[in-house]
Amino acid sequence: MAQENVSKIGVVTATIIGMNAMIGAGIFTAPAAIGSFVGPAGIIAYVFVIIAVWFIAQSLARVASRFPQEGSFYTYAKQWGGHAIGCIAGYSYLIGLLIAMGLLAQIAGSFLHHPFFPNTSSSTLGFIALCSLVVLNMFGVVLSELGQQILIVTTTFPLLATTIMCFTKANLNNLLPFAPYGFRNVMQATKIVIFGFFGFECASSLFSIVKDPQRNVPRALTYSIGIVGGIYLLFVGSIILSTPLALFTDPRVALPVVLQSIFPANPWMLTIIHISMLSAVLGTIHSMIWSSSALMVSLLKQANGIKLNQRAAVLIVGFCIFLSFIFFKNIDLFFSMTAIFIITAYVLSMFTLFTIKEERSGINGLMTVGGMLTAGVIFYFAFEGLVQQLV
Repeated sequence: MAQENVSKIGVVTATIIGMNAMIGAGIFTAPAAIGSFVGPAGIIAYVFVIIAVWFIAQSLARVASRFPQEGSFYTYAKQWGGHAIGCIAGYSYLIGLLIAMGLLAQIAGSFLHHPFFPNTSSSTLGFIALCSLVVLNMFGVVLSELGQQILIVTTTFPLLATTIMCFTKANLNNLLPFAPYGFRNVMQATKIVIFGFFGFECASSLFSIVKDPQRNVPRALTYSIGIVGGIYLLFVGSIILSTPLALFTDPRVALPVVLQSIFPANPWMLTIIHISMLSAVLGTIHSMIWSSSALMVSLLKQANGIKLNQRAAVLIVGFCIFLSFIFFKNIDLFFSMTAIFIITAYVLSMFTLFTIKEERSGINGLMTVGGMLTAGVIFYFAFEGLVQQLV
């Protein structure tokens, strides 16, 4: 038993893994979208999503503890809905990831366009970046452990640096009007906010490698969601406090462009932050191409009995991201589609808990209901946003 515990991780390491899974380039898209769509009241959407993510994470962790087999969402949903529902859950999650990466590819293009290649369109630059990252993955060039450590630094540095800088320019007058677009837009913004939290579900499957997992995995999830949620609240709150609402006229505006208007005397610092953000976006896409292709290989094997090698999966994933990149031009459509597909996977997986007698009562039952209800709210407003874009 002692030897078995030596190879397992504690709650601190599990918390860090959960933070690494959540903190990604998605947070850099939120401030402009929130500012142009919601206003300062967007901070309420963050509080709601943090609560929702905690409920969902606790529920998914309990599903994962009961069904730790390979297949994740396919395996979870299959327990109550059979093969068909399992496929819907598994492929919904994969499709949601691919759509999200299409948005990140567009963001990479805009970050490269300004200020590095102003004479080349952001679409062309995004396409070149995506193709380059697909080729690297096809030849097995994946991020090493050192690369992962560098990626988390390049992601957290601009968050912390921007937060500190923006608080030096804080002005309470920027909080007014607090909800210029109405409270309904605040709830609609949940689909934007949760984009920055996707990945937390990876940490809910740590039962096989954590010491005393029944106790420590829920604790690690609570700590990681709390810490990341706090970082996000400070980051977005500092930008809201320092930035006049008039600067957020376009949800696609690159955050460094907004910061340039606030800090015209600090170009060197903004350049460092810009490079860090670009590195985080490219690193996230690079990592997600590999992990999505691995997920595709596993899902096809588990759900359909199809054997696909990793290189072919990378090529297919790259092509699917390219389709998302070229066909979805409205940023709200990206957020809506991503939330709809990934939340569908969450809900279908959590529903499994209602089929287990001991999971239906007490605090566990309440957490599952809380997860289902909050996920349902996010799904509703994401679906409403999709309808509005298509009508």
